[in-house]
Amino acid sequence: MSDVTRAEVCAVACAELFRGDGEIVAAAVAGFVPMLGSRLARATFEPDLLTTDGGPTLSAEPVPLGRTAEVAEGWLPFRDHLWLVLNARRHVVMGPSQIDRYGNTNISCIGDWERPTRQLLGSRGGPGNTLLNPTSYWVPKHSARVFTDTVDFVSGVGWDRGAHEIRAVVSNLAVLDFDTPDHRMRLRSVHPGVTVEDVVAATGFELAVPDEVPQTRLPDDEELRVMREVLDPKGLREREVPA
Repeated sequence: MSDVTRAEVCAVACAELFRGDGEIVAAAVAGFVPMLGSRLARATFEPDLLTTDGGPTLSAEPVPLGRTAEVAEGWLPFRDHLWLVLNARRHVVMGPSQIDRYGNTNISCIGDWERPTRQLLGSRGGPGNTLLNPTSYWVPKHSARVFTDTVDFVSGVGWDRGAHEIRAVVSNLAVLDFDTPDHRMRLRSVHPGVTVEDVVAATGFELAVPDEVPQTRLPDDEELRVMREVLDPKGLREREVPA
């Protein structure tokens, strides 16, 4: 197969977030692309991963986007989901409104807390997720408004505030991680067609940039087939990251 799209590169990068996780719940709640990535991981290299159909049903097989599970493997009501959170049996991918160099994130408000210019979701599961579980992030529009020097409110804690594990950030431009001595954000790879300079210019703080930055890996033929024919035949991924 050919003509790999940026959305498909991003989906594979999100799938790679779950490599080695084994039998834990993949909670990709930030959009179509990370949801596709978690199900792609289970359908290919991470078969023990537990995935849902977007609700409380643990599916027997990875479910196509926008559909419900035809065969249920288990039932995961909210109280059981919280038990998994408390016991680090979940890897969540969230979508930050702001994220800083150490992975502190904001989904609560923009501006001063006492008089914000914009009210967002609130902290929701951010504190518990970041203190107790492996956590990653998906940013569909990489910009200095999201990758900011200081977050206006800490909804999810970063490495400098005692996070359990902030694994990586996948954006529409690059993959970033925290594999530095002080857990400062590092540029791991750039997507095809993107330069290091593009990522640096779209980031509101100084990134750690290695001497050599590789290109994010492309999906192989089987991964493309699974995405296009099985998991996302309607192409919902392209709505999040237009070609």
